[in-house]
Amino acid sequence: MSSGANHIPENVQRIYLIAVCGTGMGALACLLKDLDFQVTGSDQFMYPPISLLLENKGITVLVGFDPDHITADYDLVVVGNAVRKDNPEAVRMRELDLPFCSMPQAINHFAGFGKKSLVITGTHGKTTTSALLAWILFSAGRDPTFIIGGILKNFDANYRVGSGPYIVLEGDEYDTAYFDKGPKFLHYDPIAAILTSVEFDHADIFRDKTAVKNAFDSFISGMSPQSTLVAFDQSPVIRELIQNRPCRILSYGTGTGSDWRLGNHSAAPPWTHFDILKNGELWGRFQTRMIGEHNLWNAISAIAVADTLGISLPEISTAMKTYEGVKRRQEIRGCKNGITVMDDFAHHPTAVRETVRAVKSFYTTGRIIAVFEPRTNSSMRRVFQDDYPLSFDGADLVCIRNPPLLHKIPVEERFSSELLVSDLKTRGINAHFFMDTDAIIDFLIMAAKPEDLVLIMSNGGFDRIHERLLAAL
Repeated sequence: MSSGANHIPENVQRIYLIAVCGTGMGALACLLKDLDFQVTGSDQFMYPPISLLLENKGITVLVGFDPDHITADYDLVVVGNAVRKDNPEAVRMRELDLPFCSMPQAINHFAGFGKKSLVITGTHGKTTTSALLAWILFSAGRDPTFIIGGILKNFDANYRVGSGPYIVLEGDEYDTAYFDKGPKFLHYDPIAAILTSVEFDHADIFRDKTAVKNAFDSFISGMSPQSTLVAFDQSPVIRELIQNRPCRILSYGTGTGSDWRLGNHSAAPPWTHFDILKNGELWGRFQTRMIGEHNLWNAISAIAVADTLGISLPEISTAMKTYEGVKRRQEIRGCKNGITVMDDFAHHPTAVRETVRAVKSFYTTGRIIAVFEPRTNSSMRRVFQDDYPLSFDGADLVCIRNPPLLHKIPVEERFSSELLVSDLKTRGINAHFFMDTDAIIDFLIMAAKPEDLVLIMSNGGFDRIHERLLAAL
């Protein structure tokens, strides 16, 4: 690591963030603004909700990466992990010998100092689980600080500066910065952590599942004996990872040996009712507006941490009822002519499968129309080509877009949306391939019927398909 990356000087006033429109970097920028720093940033692409968050906070965002944006009067530069070493602004930063650091380093220094960290990790469910834990703490009067990779509807923000003792952090296994290729979560020292799942993802930085597993192994190995790890024990990989650890382990799952277990649960729209067993005995009955069994697992892990912090059952129950969710996680964007348009961040094959399965149990009168844009570095690669056909079984109609950034992937590694559609048809699913978003909208205007749910899944802006489709309908 470069020596400059470790050093955050005293008396910092002016801070510049390169690649500020990522969810984590955007949250950090707003938090720094609330702490009375002068904040400026830049990015190549800007789209809601983070762009709106920054605009409402009055943070200047410069368009594009231009060396002239970086001047000698900045006290600190925070470098996002999307920034390469040859980024023009990073080059100018080094030429001027400006102090710089990564996002996790800035979080620890400016937001986490003196706080007790609660870190949520895992391939899936990090954002929802982090948001739920933050809301439980807030609802119970613990006044938490948090930085999370999604906009919490209860706060209309993905960050908060609180005066309480806890900070909730979404712990990402993705690399930290060009000068620090280790996972972001290795920068955090939690008193309690959650491990939701371990699957292969981020094919651009992890060569295989073993490399992913090793990253989580490093995280758990770094936890102190005084800390607690709440781990999903239905995963064979996680069961292996949690063996013989010095920290306290609390398991959650369905096995008789699980410390926390999901009991009876049922859907009664708009509510989901569920029971939780602790040490084999009924501990509490809850209701939530979250959809799907995967979200009940997320809830159990957050509840288990809250219980270790001394938050009472009635306080947790109230929080579960009043939790409004996260934008872009099964978020209803609108309803026109009886057709509901839902936005979801799902992109990994497992996340797509569980999301389709979840909404199928809630929307029973009409069809589920699944619209998917492969856009991540992993989903645009062939690594999941054979997995995606198994992810859409609950859908009645499927629309697959051609990956919009496919030119960034070597030809021999590219994912094929056309092949996915062919495989879906072989499985008896009504699937269609589209070269662009306009073609999908034109198709849906004709195909969608009253009582249908249009489930749009992408980790990007998807060319504003949600509002454009609603306007067209």
